[in-house]
Amino acid sequence: MRVAVSWLTQHLGLGEDVTPQDLADAFVRIGIEVDDLSELGPVTGPLVVGRVAEIEELTEFKKPVRFCRVEVGEDGSADAADDDLTADLTADLVDEDDEDDDRPSGYKTRGIICGARNFDEGDLVVVSLPGAVLPGGFEIAARKTYGRVSDGMICSARELGLGEEHSGILVLPPGTASPGDDAKALLGLDDTVIEVTPSPDRGYALSIRGLARELSNALDVPFGDPAQIEIPEAEGDAWPVHIEDTEGCRRFVLRRVTGLDATAPSPWWMRRRLMLSGIRSISLAVDVTNYVMLELGHPLHAFATSSVKGDLVVRKAKPGEKLTTLDDVERTLDADDVIIADDSGVISLAGTMGGASTEITPDSTDVLLEAAHWDPAAISRTARRHKLFSEAAKRFERFTDPQLCAAAVELAAKLLKQYGDGGIQPGRTDEGVVEPLPPVTMPISLPDQVAGVRYKPGATAHRLQQVGCKVKLSTSDDGVSSVTATPPSWRADLVQPADLVEEVLRLEGYDSIPSTLPAAPAGTGLTDVQRRRRTVSRALAEAGYVEVLPFPFIADSVWDAFGLAADDVRRNTLRVRNPLEADKDRMATTLLPGLLETLQRNVSRGFKDVSLFHIGQVVLPAPNPLRVPAPGVGHRPADDELALLEAAVPPQPVHVAVVLTGQRQRAGWWGSGEAAAWTDAVEAARPVAAAAGVELTVQSADLLPWHPGRCAQLRVGDWPVGHAGELHPKVVEALGLPPRTVAMELDLDAIPLPEGRPAPRISGYPPVLLDVALVADAGLAVAELASELRDGAGELLEEISLFDVYQGEQVGEGKKSLAYKLRFRAPDRTLTVDEATQARDAAVTAVGKRFGVKLRT
Repeated sequence: MRVAVSWLTQHLGLGEDVTPQDLADAFVRIGIEVDDLSELGPVTGPLVVGRVAEIEELTEFKKPVRFCRVEVGEDGSADAADDDLTADLTADLVDEDDEDDDRPSGYKTRGIICGARNFDEGDLVVVSLPGAVLPGGFEIAARKTYGRVSDGMICSARELGLGEEHSGILVLPPGTASPGDDAKALLGLDDTVIEVTPSPDRGYALSIRGLARELSNALDVPFGDPAQIEIPEAEGDAWPVHIEDTEGCRRFVLRRVTGLDATAPSPWWMRRRLMLSGIRSISLAVDVTNYVMLELGHPLHAFATSSVKGDLVVRKAKPGEKLTTLDDVERTLDADDVIIADDSGVISLAGTMGGASTEITPDSTDVLLEAAHWDPAAISRTARRHKLFSEAAKRFERFTDPQLCAAAVELAAKLLKQYGDGGIQPGRTDEGVVEPLPPVTMPISLPDQVAGVRYKPGATAHRLQQVGCKVKLSTSDDGVSSVTATPPSWRADLVQPADLVEEVLRLEGYDSIPSTLPAAPAGTGLTDVQRRRRTVSRALAEAGYVEVLPFPFIADSVWDAFGLAADDVRRNTLRVRNPLEADKDRMATTLLPGLLETLQRNVSRGFKDVSLFHIGQVVLPAPNPLRVPAPGVGHRPADDELALLEAAVPPQPVHVAVVLTGQRQRAGWWGSGEAAAWTDAVEAARPVAAAAGVELTVQSADLLPWHPGRCAQLRVGDWPVGHAGELHPKVVEALGLPPRTVAMELDLDAIPLPEGRPAPRISGYPPVLLDVALVADAGLAVAELASELRDGAGELLEEISLFDVYQGEQVGEGKKSLAYKLRFRAPDRTLTVDEATQARDAAVTAVGKRFGVKLRT
């Protein structure tokens, strides 16, 4: 929230030595974040009020501009130097001063070029004369342009540093000042703007009233409450109102103003305060409601009475109802939306934005002013549902003071009467009942115990009274002193002793709390599980994969894209009650959905060759999960309660997943590239297994979302720990992925931790390299054949690797040729070729007996 220091300090009894920086420091000290502190201006040189006497439209140029005669003061008030400069520039132009005879007597005029069109003859404007320097070092000088001499500049609010509004120049209300008056004093360019961000639980601080009260507490200075205004007794209702949704609306107040001049200008002081707060001036009625919202913190809404048909009803929206809001957007309402309706239907989206059908127009002379207390949760849901984050909704969702409703409409009505010649009708509608906030009791020494500081006697009661609490002290029979604080109507966040403690601590000063920390115990290092996870992550990174952190939640629709059956266990997910994205409200049972979404996003950004991996937890709820208990906070949970809590938490094993698309081996000067295939997904699992200290066996499998003919099951011993392969074409199409995308996922927690890793034995003796080609049945698993070869060869076999697979007429139908490289080595001697050949033949004999394979000739 942006606020002018002059407005903020109007309600405080501050000394002259208090600076804006002191105010900013005070805000920070009591826990209110200060985002910016900016002085207005600076503007040096002549800056005056001017009156537009004459406008000449210059249409002969590409860009239509205006040559304006502007009265800037009495004759002789301008600098002679300026007149000389103007005379020099006009020496070579047509003598335009002949028109001076038509000027109003007593005022000096200057000719000024201006491109803005939001002003007319007779309007008061702000003029920077030659010699002035505007914010940003922008110097003003007389200059020849568009065939005329522009002897100054008519300024916009943005050029003067008063705000971001730059759609036109700054037009002052009639009677604000006279031509030639000093504009610096009028504009208050010696002011400072503070931008603060109160925490969400302090909705009252989104107002001058709330911020001034906080400064009063921080600086211990008097505070004048702007809400303390005289509210006359009501004489009947202003308009009939019925509250059907008593949960969504606790109080509804109306005040009626008739005979209003809706075209009357807003006073300059009000426009200036709104402008410095970042709110654009629109009309008197709208400006008044915005001003009261900023001053008191309670948003208002103004209805054109002539457009209201029948009684007003506060209720929930009905299915299918629609409303065109003030931003000219037609919105389909939800059954959870709180609305205001009349006989014609919905006319306002409660607490968020009014409807266009009852909008205040220049013809609106009869106005209903509404102030209501809305349920914060209902307004928050409505604002997010319709993506309509108005200034009113921002305050209502943070809680507004229900006792302010009558004062807010009364202040607005008085302002409309004063500046719009309106008549306040004697009736006031005040429906609904708001219960006072319940008292909170705590030991009076609790703030001292929490902070570890002995505050001076009476500090707790004093600070609680400062925030508006009604305090009552008492002493129990055992001598314990307590304080009972009844929160003020604007502090619904004070609901427990901890809240009261926080108020005492922040007002006494967080800097008074000692920050000595206990000595940290010596660390025990990484656990085996942590060490394995880091090793796996490093191994995949070294293999060329990039680690990513996908969005952890998924939508149920992803299972349909995966083609999973209705009874697939992966569909059994836990729902998140308050999801970050409404359509992704499920906890993942596999890492693939989030990882594939990340892959698709990268591909859509132009990346073609992508290799990603992620290590994270999945959540696997039981078919009939236990109900999670809710133990109290007044005592430590008992052992059986802790056991029940732990039993209710579903298993959350750590998985590692990899996805690849495009070229696994990039093309370059060394040759053509190689596209990623399902075998690359299988190979991605091998560094994971090596880092985990285990060996994987691979078997063919059929599991969606993988392609049934290109899917492998990964095992450690006889235990399946994951799958790898090419994704099914229908899954690729449904998810918008590149063709032949491959993926691998392993349950890292299912891989046992080895008790110890033997140190590698390095032999200094040379190896013997032999090849063997075998003809086997086409359905024989390569991994099984390799395992049997290893067992048959014995201890001399150091490494075995498959380097060729062939199927064709030369090996026969239903057969395949598998060629392996075998490396033999003895640890204690130089191995002979005969010894290596005997070991190879033993391996071939073993696989021949078990699988019926033969040597390829």
